[in-house]
Amino acid sequence: QVQLVESGGGLVQAGGSLRLSCAASGSIFSINTMGWYRQAPGKQREMVAVITSGGVTNYADSVKGRFTISRDNAKNTVNLQMNSLKPEDTAVYYCSLAPLLGPVSNYWGQGTQVTVSS
Repeated sequence: QVQLVESGGGLVQAGGSLRLSCAASGSIFSINTMGWYRQAPGKQREMVAVITSGGVTNYADSVKGRFTISRDNAKNTVNLQMNSLKPEDTAVYYCSLAPLLGPVSNYWGQGTQVTVSS
């Protein structure tokens, strides 16, 4: 079983910054992809940024140049530095972990609220 615990959400004014962190624990297959997804009210969950255990990253077009994802494989943590935040970034942000192998294709955190005021 894998547990993901997020922290760092909150309320910020447009143009501000927030840093999200996620710590994974449990039986974690070493080759995996960790990342952040978000879901705004009335919208589907969407990928924000992901990073493989090898360090390859992928970002949604809407956050490129503003958000940076990083991870520490030794600590099983993933962070999301969010700069130049916009009101449209308001959503619940979920940490995810997708192991290459194993019975579960994707684990999710409980979510953390990010609210950007205009």
